[in-house]
Amino acid sequence: MEIPQRQIRAVHSADTVTVYQAYSPAIGLAAVRDGRFSDGWKRERMTWVKPSFLWMMYRCGWGTKAGQETVLAVEISRGGFEWAVRNACLSGYEPGVHPDRATWQRQLKRSPTRVQWDPERDLHLRPLPHRSLQLGLSGEAVRRYADEWTVSIRDVTPLAHEIHALVKAGELDAASRLLPPERPYPMPEDGQSP
Repeated sequence: MEIPQRQIRAVHSADTVTVYQAYSPAIGLAAVRDGRFSDGWKRERMTWVKPSFLWMMYRCGWGTKAGQETVLAVEISRGGFEWAVRNACLSGYEPGVHPDRATWQRQLKRSPTRVQWDPERDLHLRPLPHRSLQLGLSGEAVRRYADEWTVSIRDVTPLAHEIHALVKAGELDAASRLLPPERPYPMPEDGQSP
């Protein structure tokens, strides 16, 4: 079955969606310990969440890049996730989607969330032909993410390291079996993503 060019794929249950982020141990381990983002986590900055585990591995180098050594799986409410997607603007101007660049810029300034579609990655972190969703949260969306939507925060750094070791050893089937089971996310009809 062919994968659509843009499709939200994530680990999700009836109530939650899992997104990934990577932080320094000081921020990441405190979030795991407290079950929420607190000291050191800056609410005034845009924070990007990624439903794709492998895209997160690409971004953080399997949890080895400086300041991204702790990989978090953050379970958030489906309602929060869908609110973020419904209230998003594309992070870049696209002719045909936006009437003109000025309209897009106005939408971007007003929007509490941004959508960016980046190439999905394989186990070797090479780009695939289809795209993976990233959500940039700012302002109201950051506050809601931290205070309302977050259900749980887990440290998945050991999993990242284990999968990476299997990839380096050429054991791709074993590595694939450990990947989180991401599947298409069924956005409600009125909430299609940009």
